[in-house]
Amino acid sequence: MNRDPKPVSSYFGQNIFDLTKMQQVIPKETFEKMHSVVHKGLRLDRDTADIVARAMKDWAISKGCTHYTHWFQPLTGYTAEKHDSFIDYDENGKIIESFSGKQLIQGEPDASSFPSGGIRATFEARGYTIWDPTSPPFVLEYPHGNTLCIPTVFISFTGETLDKKAPLLRSVEALNRSALAVLRHFKNPATKVFSTLGVEQEYFLIDRNSFELRTDLKQTGRTLFGRTPAKHQQLEDQYFANIPERAFAFMTEVETEAAKLGIPLKTRHNEVAPNQFEVAPIYEDVNVAIDHNQILMDLMERVAKRHGLAMLLHEKPFANINGSGKHNNWAIGTDNGENLLNPGKTPQSNLQFLVFLVATIKAVYKYSRLLRASIGSAHNDHRLGANEAPPAIISVFLGDSLTRVLSDLESGKVTATTEQAWLSIGIDKIPEIPKDNTDRNRTSPFAFTGNKFEFRAVGSSQSPSTPITVLNTAMSDVLDELRKEIEKGVAEGKEFNTAVVNVIRKAYTDSKKVIFGGDGYSDSWHKEAAKRGLPNIKTSPEAFEAYLTKEAEHLFTQHKVYSTRELEAIYHIEMENYIKQVDIEAHIARDMAMTMFFPSALAYAKELSLSFQELKSTLGKSDKSLKAVSGVAKVVTKRLTSLAEEVAKLERIHGLAKNAGNMKKKGTSFLAVRRQTEVVRSIVDGLEEIVADNLWPIPKYTDMLSGL
Repeated sequence: MNRDPKPVSSYFGQNIFDLTKMQQVIPKETFEKMHSVVHKGLRLDRDTADIVARAMKDWAISKGCTHYTHWFQPLTGYTAEKHDSFIDYDENGKIIESFSGKQLIQGEPDASSFPSGGIRATFEARGYTIWDPTSPPFVLEYPHGNTLCIPTVFISFTGETLDKKAPLLRSVEALNRSALAVLRHFKNPATKVFSTLGVEQEYFLIDRNSFELRTDLKQTGRTLFGRTPAKHQQLEDQYFANIPERAFAFMTEVETEAAKLGIPLKTRHNEVAPNQFEVAPIYEDVNVAIDHNQILMDLMERVAKRHGLAMLLHEKPFANINGSGKHNNWAIGTDNGENLLNPGKTPQSNLQFLVFLVATIKAVYKYSRLLRASIGSAHNDHRLGANEAPPAIISVFLGDSLTRVLSDLESGKVTATTEQAWLSIGIDKIPEIPKDNTDRNRTSPFAFTGNKFEFRAVGSSQSPSTPITVLNTAMSDVLDELRKEIEKGVAEGKEFNTAVVNVIRKAYTDSKKVIFGGDGYSDSWHKEAAKRGLPNIKTSPEAFEAYLTKEAEHLFTQHKVYSTRELEAIYHIEMENYIKQVDIEAHIARDMAMTMFFPSALAYAKELSLSFQELKSTLGKSDKSLKAVSGVAKVVTKRLTSLAEEVAKLERIHGLAKNAGNMKKKGTSFLAVRRQTEVVRSIVDGLEEIVADNLWPIPKYTDMLSGL
């Protein structure tokens, strides 16, 4: 047992090749160029790349690396890598270690098998990976060797994006341009604006042996069958309780390995559901934060195996208990260290803050359908709207203080400056604490939490890239709109502050329907949202249609984030993923139902029949106990009949869905497949209630969620 751990600061970032390490091993002039590349967007020249590549290679080899890879994020939502060794021939035919600037900057993985949404035909295989210097290269350590990973974007031979990083970086640039244009009017000295992100990651841990015995978990990431145990989360005794020792050992190793990779993990705790946990980092530049989240998901999965555990990232791995999200804490910062969403002590007198606050509200209101599309998936549809997740209605929570400020702004009142409010619980030994300007609302999909917005609706297994790309771009668009209106007011002779107030007052009035501070889980909110005209898009196939609208095309092409062709590709890829996931679930549900549960229940019915005959022979046919045995046997056989009928119905519906025609019709048809899969589940779960425990073929919820 490690009783004397080293301070995290002593090894934090030891496996990343960042600017600090570059400065130590490359010439000063070269470092200054790289610093400008990273922080000012200067184009990287070949000579600088060659020097950096040689230094990076030497550092990686000192870390035990024999290979390097261009690490990228294709439209699968996962990460990808192709490893190449450092070896090459010198002019004498001798093997040496070599790594050039060209190899650092550009790679050429086969693009034919990655999703392209029709951008590339299967036979058009060429694709390029291009180094992203703003995210530091890192070393992944494996038991049998280490690899240098170089974060890259991934594009097709014709220049279209085939990944999630390139659109994100474009959205960051769009936000930078638009925000700087607004800040110039406020005489703000910032020269760069960027979004920041802190990604809270929820997940489940179960014993690996149970996982290996569940075909559904291995193939789909969730349990397609399983009866909720008598005790699950209803006592809420898991939430923030002592972390189980086995889970704690896993967390400790994850934190150590993450720190080496420069991932600043800050928080760990038990979540509400049994065996559910959360890990959260300190906020970072949005591009680096998303890279780190992708690395972390992979790292957690590998570490879990070493501890005899399975780590589940599916949004709803277990029915009727809480699912998992990935809460995205998003803010906007400047190169001067200013958070543009920090209200300060007197938000009512901070016009710059109010512009960015109202712009965010209007961006969410105006582009709520695109935000809903960005969090869509077959997995997340199980979670959205359930009692542990925000509803599919996109709304904004501000808290009482800011809601009052904006209401006063709308009505033309002057809000008096107030001192910081303090909370006291009336016990002398407990000090007073400063009260935040907002409460927390866990039922809100998009909640203001002091100096940032928490986009809670993103799913636990999803890459944050697409939701943040949509959010950044929507924000950029609204900032441009507000700036132009302010400039128009000034040109018409209005004083600047007056022009600003007029513009943000109208913007707030136009978009305040999206603000809601109550219980997002309640039926009354669904009715109220319908009255307000807010969309309630409950399924992903419907949500994805937002990508094909003229509104989406105008937004993304105007800000050069997606081309029309790329946007159409996103729609097709997301729909294909949805259909394939439901298709796989239907196949597995059918197979498990007929090859595992049907035989087990039939064997139990046979046992009951034999027991009935033996009891009848021993006790006589008039004995009352016979009726109990025959009654259970009848229930089992009746449910077996229903199971066979509903599986046959599933096969029919599944077959029709596969031949439904175009993508939209297929998506709608596979909604019916999903519903029928749930019907089959309900029958199997009913059999689980009565079939003898020793005959049940897979671990039950009580086995998997009984603690670690």
